[in-house]
Amino acid sequence: MGKGGASIPDEEWERFLREAEAGTQGAPEEPSARARMVARRLREEPGRPEGWRTYQPARRPRGKGWYVAGLLVAVGLLVVALDPGRVVGWFGGGSGESAPLAAESERPDQPPATEAAAQLPTVEEPFRGSPAARWADGTAGIHMPAARATGWMSKEQVAQALDRTRDFLAASSLDPAVLRGERPKKAIALINPHQQDVQDYLATAFRAPSRENDPLLLFSRFEKTKVRLVGDVVKTRGRITYQEGKRGAVEVTTDVTYVYPVVRAAAGSDEVARTIVRREVVVSWDNPAKVVIEPGTFSLVSYKADTTNGGCDTFTGYLTPEFSAERAATGSGDGPEVDPYDRSTSMDARMREADDAECGTATRS
Repeated sequence: MGKGGASIPDEEWERFLREAEAGTQGAPEEPSARARMVARRLREEPGRPEGWRTYQPARRPRGKGWYVAGLLVAVGLLVVALDPGRVVGWFGGGSGESAPLAAESERPDQPPATEAAAQLPTVEEPFRGSPAARWADGTAGIHMPAARATGWMSKEQVAQALDRTRDFLAASSLDPAVLRGERPKKAIALINPHQQDVQDYLATAFRAPSRENDPLLLFSRFEKTKVRLVGDVVKTRGRITYQEGKRGAVEVTTDVTYVYPVVRAAAGSDEVARTIVRREVVVSWDNPAKVVIEPGTFSLVSYKADTTNGGCDTFTGYLTPEFSAERAATGSGDGPEVDPYDRSTSMDARMREADDAECGTATRS
């Protein structure tokens, strides 16, 4: 209704709808992860759209395994169970026994091979028996593409955006203080403070973590009173890609697997377990002339996480790896088998294959 109760003319209403869809020129908009996530799901997954942090009730098919884990379909937190008796040798013996892999510049066409003999990790060789023994350390395992002018950014600006995106991955998933359970302040500082739904999620996730508000979707944290990392190396494998996004933004997609070797926090503990986290985080480096954003920050588009031996149906805000005693007590896991080192499958495909199963079974750690 117009002033005095007059109706809006049809042509004015149609113009308003067209501008709302395209974005009114010259009027910056506040980004919404909820809107972005729904749009992405509508493009990639036919069917009824859902909220960006919506949880679907789990269906629990029968399965066999040890490490227990959990899946949030859509924002996707998948955690899996693993049976050590099934773990029959994988890549190499210890560190240095096999040549390092070249960087992953594109998606592999098959999972890493396995070998005949099982080789368990030790404090001296925490990646022993794992394909990660051939992976690079820290950010060195994340392939960076060449920068080129894209959208509203010059080549130099794109290069800076890629570097800062990698900085976010380091601050959220590799920073020693964050891994010890501290708040990821550096990583959060890179997220657009005007993206209100994301800011609300972050505030709630650290204050009162839950299924719908789980900080592990974006950050790797262990409770230091219960476990500690073995050494100072986290093995990684993954890549960063980018394309032009909405309103000329530079949309950057990161797909990285992190392998964390841990022992119990008690002094003298020497049983090594591994927690494996694969995250796909998509961010948008928006044009400040079109989106309300602070310089040097990005807007979150979407994120998914697939976690092995990090906890199943546990929403404490920390990764909770199990050791032999816990595995013996909890018994088998439910759900489909998953190879946590298989990067030949996209995260979207993995979420679809998992369906709405809450806990899966890892074939190896």
